[in-house]
Formats: sequence, C-alpha cells, structure tokens
Amino acid sequence: MTEAEQAGRPTGTTGTTGPAGANGATAVGEKNEPRGRRRIAVLLAVAAFAYLLDLGSKLFVVAQLEHHDPVQVIGTWLQLDVIRNRGAAFGIGEAMTIVFTVIASAVIVVIARIARKLYSLPWAIALGLLLGGALGNLTDRLFRSPGGLEGGVVDFIATPHFAVFNLADSAIVCGGFLIVILSFRGLDPDGTVHKD
Repeated sequence: MTEAEQAGRPTGTTGTTGPAGANGATAVGEKNEPRGRRRIAVLLAVAAFAYLLDLGSKLFVVAQLEHHDPVQVIGTWLQLDVIRNRGAAFGIGEAMTIVFTVIASAVIVVIARIARKLYSLPWAIALGLLLGGALGNLTDRLFRSPGGLEGGVVDFIATPHFAVFNLADSAIVCGGFLIVILSFRGLDPDGTVHKD
C-alpha cells in the first residue's frame, strides 16, 4: 500500500485540496461546464438583441420611409435613405445574392461549432454580434422580394462617401473588430491565453 493510500487519499494527487489539489481535474471540469453554459447564454442573448433591433428597425423604415425622400438626421452627415441591396457593401456583386446567402449560413454554422467550447465572455459577445447580424441579413435574403434566397437586404443608414448600411451590418463589423482584437491579445474562445 502506498503512502497516499495509507493517508486515505487517491493515488496520483498532490495531497492538497481545492481546484489544484485532490480531485482537481473533476473540480475544474465541474466549474467549466456551468461557466460554458453561461457564456452560450450570453452569446444567444447578444445575438437575439442584435437580431431584434435590426429586424425592428427594418420593419419601421420600410413602413415609414421607403419610397420617400431621405430623412436628414444630422444634415447630410447622417441620413435615413431606404434602399434594397441584393449585393454586398456598396452594391457589389448583385448577381451573386445566393452566394452571400450561403456565406451567411456558413457563418452561422461556424459560430454554432465554436460555441461548443466557448468559455470566454468577450468571445461570447463578439460571436453574438456576428450571429445576430448574420441572421438579420439572412432573414432579408430569405423572405424579402423577390423571395427564395435572392431577397434584397434593407439598408437605410446613409453617410457621406460610404455605403448605405443597416444595424445588422454594424453588428457584424463590431463583432469582427472585437474578434481581431481578441486574436491579437491571444485570447481563445475556450478562455485560454496563448503567447506566440
């Protein structure tokens, strides 16, 4: 019988208690599981907020502002001007609407895969913004005229010398920017930090 067995401790432990000691792996595992669920809940909450805000804004501007002159919010620096965009930013690729629909769907699948190992709050927020934005524009692709996978996305925020965009686009850009920052800082979705 080993000394660890004589002392009543499991073999292979250091003899200390807590997360780093006896049954440390189990304790850490038990802590990570609920922490992971909380991060997924944050991801879903951020995604739902971004999606509903985008959807509500589009319903409002289509009902109130479409087929009207642009509304000046801050002079010519910020206007509300409703357009239907079947392409990407700046109207690029209007003949490739289905491709953009497939890309948006792929982004959603990738986020779902990453979410399985999500333990980082900043990553949950970033992925939530991406997911909400992608779902917002995908909804337009699926359900707006002409229908199918070729619907035009409702864009309405107009600034000088820039593309007309919507809140879904803003969420996607903010989420992508946050992911770039997290990647440069070495923070992974599972909460670990790596140094190159």
